[in-house]
Amino acid sequence: MKRRHFLQFTALAATPTSLLLNRPAFAQNAGAIQFACPLPMSGPFAANGKYAEMGMKLVLQKYNKVLGKELAYSVIDTEGKPATAVRKLQESIEKGTRFFAGGILSSESLAMGKEAEKGNSIFVTTAGADEITGSECNRATFRWSVPTFGAIEQTVRPLLEKLPKAKRWYTITPQYVFGDGLLNAAKAIFKEKGIEHVGNSYHSLAEKEFSGYLTNAIASKPDVLLLLNFGSQSSDALRQAVSFGMKNNMTILVAWASGLEQFEALGADICDGVYFGAQYWHGIDAPFNKEFVSIVNAGLKMDPNYSLAGSYICTKIMLDAMIKAGSSDPKAVIAAMEGMKYEGLTGTEEIRKGDHQVIKNYYLLKGKPKAKMRNKNDYADIVSFGKSFLPLDKTMCKLG
Repeated sequence: MKRRHFLQFTALAATPTSLLLNRPAFAQNAGAIQFACPLPMSGPFAANGKYAEMGMKLVLQKYNKVLGKELAYSVIDTEGKPATAVRKLQESIEKGTRFFAGGILSSESLAMGKEAEKGNSIFVTTAGADEITGSECNRATFRWSVPTFGAIEQTVRPLLEKLPKAKRWYTITPQYVFGDGLLNAAKAIFKEKGIEHVGNSYHSLAEKEFSGYLTNAIASKPDVLLLLNFGSQSSDALRQAVSFGMKNNMTILVAWASGLEQFEALGADICDGVYFGAQYWHGIDAPFNKEFVSIVNAGLKMDPNYSLAGSYICTKIMLDAMIKAGSSDPKAVIAAMEGMKYEGLTGTEEIRKGDHQVIKNYYLLKGKPKAKMRNKNDYADIVSFGKSFLPLDKTMCKLG
């Protein structure tokens, strides 16, 4: 990494998020290949946006040039709102951007993917709703993260195998497409395994106070509390559950953890004994992940979290496809991405041609006691992992 880029990046890491919004991050040189990261940089999911931006910046700096062209990017604050995300994506496309990696929330990602297709662009996301590479798939949209179906298959199912006497489950669910996807997948396993779903509480994306939902859960006397929310909302719910003493009376599973920054915010005492589903963990034993962790350690003096890692790999996939295609024309890049197999953060990963879904591992983690942590970020052990995806003919994806 060039010294000036390194200095730029370390300065970014120390800059307040409010100073980073909607500004060109590299000089927008004529002829440069333009990227953008459309992310919630304000609101309850702003922390995820901040780290995701770091991931895009880091990989563009590492590549520096592709096909002899400089690389540029800008940040789009979606505010986590689909209408805002679409409007700002349209503006970015009008300015010449064709390559987008972002959309942490499923609702905004579904909307942006459709807009990217209209604008002859590419949109790669880490959002979870099955529809993204299912019934609402399109040629412009790709997804790195495992969808809600696979996340539940690789958390609820292995936990049931570990806890065969856990017959009563209570769920807390955000009321939008992502939460419903997780809930429906969990209900299917409950039905198959004869599990009693003793209750569910829905909440809005603006919710911060979960005590009422948790009181309802306690009254239902579940064996397992399954949290289906994400980011700061799952942290708030878990923190309040632990303060209510719920860890003493039941097992807690967070189906979709937001990664290392969530463990750091919660602390080892809260995470100890709690199960977490994860798209990514810095301790994954895979060759490229080890290389990636060393890059982040050197450049940022930190271990990577999920938001940073997801953005890095989503952007890297597009860069590698440009090199493979010998072109930055979106149609050529899409063709190069379809069916592409590569060494990724979770081992060998492959972009399924029929629905643009990356086939990768999903992980079940268990929080460990502070006394057993080998270093400051050793918050959890990997309990199990695997690949669970609907077969193509069951996804309802029809790429035009």
